[in-house]
Amino acid sequence: MLTLVLATSVLVACNNQPEQKTTETAVIEEKAKPLVQEVLTKEQRDALSPDDVIQSFKEGNNRFINNDLTARDHSEQVRKSALGQFPKAVVLSCLDSRVPVEDIFDRGIGDIFVGRVAGNFVNEDLLGSMEFGCKVAGAKLILVLGHEYCGAVKAAIDDVKLGNITAMLSKIRPAVDKVTYQGDRTSKNEEFVHKVCESNVKHTIAQIRENSPILKELEDNGQIKIVGGIYDMDSGVVTFIE
Repeated sequence: MLTLVLATSVLVACNNQPEQKTTETAVIEEKAKPLVQEVLTKEQRDALSPDDVIQSFKEGNNRFINNDLTARDHSEQVRKSALGQFPKAVVLSCLDSRVPVEDIFDRGIGDIFVGRVAGNFVNEDLLGSMEFGCKVAGAKLILVLGHEYCGAVKAAIDDVKLGNITAMLSKIRPAVDKVTYQGDRTSKNEEFVHKVCESNVKHTIAQIRENSPILKELEDNGQIKIVGGIYDMDSGVVTFIE
């Protein structure tokens, strides 16, 4: 009789396991269900001021560093943005794969234009892209985003010569020369590298204003803002330079 009771209990327990697993799976699937399917509309973007966009970036970065990114249905966002886009900002970032721009600011598809080049400097092509993004498409902010441990900045500091990299680094060298520093002016000195990183962001901003009358006029009229930021790879924090 005892053997029969034990066998029955085992069978009942086995029969209950699939139901329990199904319930747990349903809870997990419910938690993982994407929350955001919509994309930014023209009306929503046009209602924003440049300061609104900066604030949204700061709030998004706070979510990023706290591992609280917004859940999005990217497949649905792709379909809904296929026929038009109304991004709120243009971000000029370094080529570095460790700088995931959309994630850093918790942005979805259709939210921001992103331009990338090693060392986040500006040239004619990027200026044209920014003019399109702001003057034609209506973005309210240009953010030049540098980052710590930037290989391009380090290479510019050490005056590396290698193929087309040489010409590329010449765009960053002015930022190196502008830094007043009495210590070790090599890439091995993290303090100096950080100062050059900031100098490079500021130099890029100055180049945007100097070489694009279109963007300068938009900024002078309060239609856009041009600001900088430094991304800390250790913490994920973006420090804004306004």
